[in-house]
Amino acid sequence: MDAKFENDLTSDQWATLKALRVPAQGWRGLNRSVVESLIALDLAATSEDRPVLTRTGRSVLLRGSPRLWDVAA
Repeated sequence: MDAKFENDLTSDQWATLKALRVPAQGWRGLNRSVVESLIALDLAATSEDRPVLTRTGRSVLLRGSPRLWDVAA
């Protein structure tokens, strides 16, 4: 996995990645600019006019952010 995502994603981007895990939940309420930034990073894509996680996005999400690990500890 590319470590560049670990420190570059904002808290809004992390929250949006987490929200995309469950495709049936309120994806319409997501911040479009955040979704577009995730698409530009290849962490999300569109399928049937809705945002979905890509394989890379899922990997980044599963690995998590070291910044978020510090908050949880």
